[in-house]
Amino acid sequence: MSRLDMLNSNFADKMPFGEVKISTEALKKKLHANEHGVTRTNLLALHALKEALQSGSLSNEELESSDTALIGASTVGGMCLADEMYKDANLNLGGSEYLSSYDFAAPTLYLQKRFKINGVVNTINTACSSSANAIMYGARLLNQGLAKRAIVGGVDSLSKFTINGFNSLQILSNQICKPFDENRKGLNLGEGAAFLILEKEEDCVGKKIYAELSGYCNSNDAFHPSSLSEQGDGPYFSMLGAIQSSGITLKDIDFINAHGTGTENNDTVEIAAMLRLFVNDVPDFASTKSNTGHTLGAAGAIEAVYSILNLNHQEVYAGLNFNTPIVSNGLSPVKAYEQKEIRHVLSNSFGFGGNCSSLIFSRV
Repeated sequence: MSRLDMLNSNFADKMPFGEVKISTEALKKKLHANEHGVTRTNLLALHALKEALQSGSLSNEELESSDTALIGASTVGGMCLADEMYKDANLNLGGSEYLSSYDFAAPTLYLQKRFKINGVVNTINTACSSSANAIMYGARLLNQGLAKRAIVGGVDSLSKFTINGFNSLQILSNQICKPFDENRKGLNLGEGAAFLILEKEEDCVGKKIYAELSGYCNSNDAFHPSSLSEQGDGPYFSMLGAIQSSGITLKDIDFINAHGTGTENNDTVEIAAMLRLFVNDVPDFASTKSNTGHTLGAAGAIEAVYSILNLNHQEVYAGLNFNTPIVSNGLSPVKAYEQKEIRHVLSNSFGFGGNCSSLIFSRV
């Protein structure tokens, strides 16, 4: 029986999901996480952060320093425990062990406590652009001298709450998603976490530097609670602003890690915005959500990692399951794995309410 079955969702056997194939109990054991009220979301975040800290070689002294910031992101947070939350809300009792874990900021607070982080701590919740905005927020803390290093990222886990909510929007696909395909049917939900460590160049002497965050921008078209405007104002201005802030030109973008959810509105609008910005010279693009599913608040950070892998390995990854270009624009994502020279990657993350963020990662 899969974990989704245990969530008692009516859609567990009817739709594909990007599930991390390890049980919550196995994660607890692997991570030695026996704290009271720990959730699966906390565990995924813990696993990702431990990997980031190991790769970044941060000492305990640096972690506990007041100039180390932790900026997390999540859409659902501890509300992955939908049934427990319902019981706690309706029983006139003292509450379960998870009572303090339902907040969307709970995973960040868990990490703060576990690693004794004493600097600026915050959690961003702007739906699917959450962790892209967490990365931007961390960068701004560095630029304004409010932190010397910023641990930034996001996490979300699959839950009945999320599955039923997205199903009510009628944008879940009962097939493997196919971003930017004329016959796309919707998105697949996924789960995961990713964290990055940002530091200024002068503080990275002797450390392995994977990439430079050279540009970023957030824009909001405020068109609709769950859709983007047809002309793509939000995506257009976030991409344009990121490029302008980086000091590079349109022609310098070698690859776009597209938001690419596989929904009718998002894919059409994102391409419209790319055509509006790049005109007849749209760079190679693809959506890694065809590999992972849509990981919501974690998507921006996970796709930042993909973008950095593009740069480090000088390769681009195919948009899986694509067959037929959208009739109205005729553009196709990268169809096969390819090695090529890549200097700058533009990564898009677009959230509900038109909250659109674009990041540019550059080779060092």
